[in-house]
Amino acid sequence: MSALYLAAVSDRPGAVRLLLAAGADPDRACGPESGDLPLCGAACGGHTEVAEALLAAGARPDLPEQFGFTALRWAVGLGHARTAGVLLAYGADPCRPGPEGEAPLLTAVRRGSSATVRELLRHGAGARREVVEEALGEARRLLDTDLEGELRAGLREVYGGGAAYEVVVRRDVVDGGETLTVELVHEGQVFAGRDQQMGHGAIATVLEGELGVRASYEELARRALRSGDPGLDNWRVAVEALAGRGDEETRQAAAAWRASGDAVRRAFGAEVAGALPPHPRSPIARGA
Repeated sequence: MSALYLAAVSDRPGAVRLLLAAGADPDRACGPESGDLPLCGAACGGHTEVAEALLAAGARPDLPEQFGFTALRWAVGLGHARTAGVLLAYGADPCRPGPEGEAPLLTAVRRGSSATVRELLRHGAGARREVVEEALGEARRLLDTDLEGELRAGLREVYGGGAAYEVVVRRDVVDGGETLTVELVHEGQVFAGRDQQMGHGAIATVLEGELGVRASYEELARRALRSGDPGLDNWRVAVEALAGRGDEETRQAAAAWRASGDAVRRAFGAEVAGALPPHPRSPIARGA
C-alpha cells in the first residue's frame, strides 16, 4: 500500500496534497489489492476534500478499479452525496453503468440517499426517461418494504441466528435524512452491521417531478409521515412539492389536515398551508 493510498483512505487531505506535489501519481493503483485506486479509496470513505485534491491533480474520475467499480459508483452506492457531487463536477459520467450494468441513478435510489439522487439529476442522470421511470418504480417499491427486516435477514444469513449475539437498531439523522443501522453485538463489541438510508419518500417525489407525474396529497403526506420529523428530507420534499402546486385541491386538503385530531397530521397540514402562495382572492395576493 502506497503512502498516497493510505493518506487518501485515512482522510488526510494535507498529506495527500504534499504527496501529489512531490510527484505521486493520482491514478496509480496502489492499495491493498493490485487494482485499488486512491480516488476510489477516498470515495468509499466519503472523503470529499481528499477526492477534490486528487481530481485537481489530474485523477481521472471514471478510471475503474478491478471488477469495474469507479469512484462515482462507490460514492453513490454508499450515499456520499457531497463526494459524488465533486466527482460529477470534475466530469464523472452520471450515466455510466456499474459493474452489473446498473445505472447510477438506480444505485442511488437503492441506497436511499435523496441528496445523491439530486446530485445525479443535476448533472444529467435523468437524460433517458426509461432510466428515471425504472428508478421511480424502485423507490416506490422500497417505500413499502420492511428495510429493517431486510437488514436483519441479511446479517442472519451470514452470521446465523440464535443467542450468540444481540441485535441493536439505530436511527440517526445524517445530512437531513434518516439512516437506519442494524448491528450485531457480542460481549459489548459490535462485530458486524449494515446500514441503509431512508429517503425513499423524498426520492420518489423528486423523480415524479422529473417525469411530470402528480402524486396525490394523501400519498405525499404518507411519505412525509413515515418519518414524522419535519426536519427530515421525506417531510421537507413533500411540503415543497405540495406548496409548488398552489391549487384549490391542495388548499382544501391542507385545511382538512389542519383540523385533524392527530398532532402530526395537523403539523403537516399547517406547514403545507403556510408554504402555499397567497390565495388569488386574498387581499395579500391582490396587493391590498
